[in-house]
Amino acid sequence: MSRFRRTLRQTLTIARRDFIATVFTPIFLLFLFAPVIMGSFGAIGGLGAASAADGAQDKVRILAIVPATLARPIAQTDARLRAVFRADEAPPTLTVIAPAADPAAQARAAFDRKDLDAAAVLYGPLDRPQILYGPRGDRAADYLALLAGTSIAAERLGGALPTVAATKTAIQRRGSSIGGQHQSAFFAVFGIFFLTLFLSGQVVGTMAEERNSKVIEVLAAAVPLESVFLGKLLGMFGVAVLFVTFWGTVVSQVGSLLPPQMAAGFGDLAPAVGTPMFVLLFGAYFTMAYLLLGAVFLGVGAQASTMREIQMLSLPITILQVAMFALSSAAAARPGSWVATVAELFPLSSPFAMAGHAANSPDLWPHLAALAWQALWVTIFISVGARMFRRGVLQSGSAKPFWRRAKVG
Repeated sequence: MSRFRRTLRQTLTIARRDFIATVFTPIFLLFLFAPVIMGSFGAIGGLGAASAADGAQDKVRILAIVPATLARPIAQTDARLRAVFRADEAPPTLTVIAPAADPAAQARAAFDRKDLDAAAVLYGPLDRPQILYGPRGDRAADYLALLAGTSIAAERLGGALPTVAATKTAIQRRGSSIGGQHQSAFFAVFGIFFLTLFLSGQVVGTMAEERNSKVIEVLAAAVPLESVFLGKLLGMFGVAVLFVTFWGTVVSQVGSLLPPQMAAGFGDLAPAVGTPMFVLLFGAYFTMAYLLLGAVFLGVGAQASTMREIQMLSLPITILQVAMFALSSAAAARPGSWVATVAELFPLSSPFAMAGHAANSPDLWPHLAALAWQALWVTIFISVGARMFRRGVLQSGSAKPFWRRAKVG
């Protein structure tokens, strides 16, 4: 048996061992259904917040203090203008009030009413209206000004604006739009970030238990440490693939039940390389992102011997992942800029940024170079991690991590 085949066999044996040890345990079911648990708590909190917001929003009004002769025309104009708004974008409900002896004082007093929250109040003649508005009521004030101007126009044209019979025709783009490409880019960056944030952190603690039980010393005596590290990384990646496959299947079935408007929103996602190639590249870059971050986390986590030290490493690991997401998001929003170039070349952010690049540019050759570049850095990180472990832990026999060991001499 050649050296390469023997090394490959040893690596796959370690990977199979770690995969089985992780998957065939009751705790894995808790990990697999963790998104349901987190989503349930999020949904409960979201429903409570939405209920409170809706209850407060129902009380918000815009007021028009106008004579009775203008009450009906301004209400008709309001109904006509609202037809162009979506339900969640429409101004607050209009309430028409007859003027009192002092309309200015009446308008100011409207903001102190207990039965409603006044966002903006109009009073005075419609050609020179006075509009008061409260916090976050500037858009409502603009709408009242438009409402006054449109009502005057309708009055001067005989009581109603002319009806325009417009012919509207929907057009399908032949290619992807810039907005669709940018949305696809952000979706790709966020998708890889979310998956790696949730999954790659599991690699940190894979060595701690075996260090404490001295199993790692037996493995290191029988198998090269590089094979141990790569095998453990591949085993945990297999767990990640199982997780993604399970939830990908669930989400694909739930997606068919989405409302037509929401499904149409996903249809606006239009990557420049085309959807089939984009899916393949997304999978490839998720793989490389997991291997790159996992190799770094495995090398650093191998220096920790206790759960407390592993927990202390969680914060810098999370900060690193968020930093890579921020850099790659900036690159996706500015394709071709120096920020994009830096993000695409830096090893840890390269998979994120190149996934966004696939959405913004139709060229395929940069992806071959990027995948080779990322694979090179996976090899480097695994080699460096294994060397640090060999010299810092096995050779010295010290259980202390490298950052806590005192220099000799």
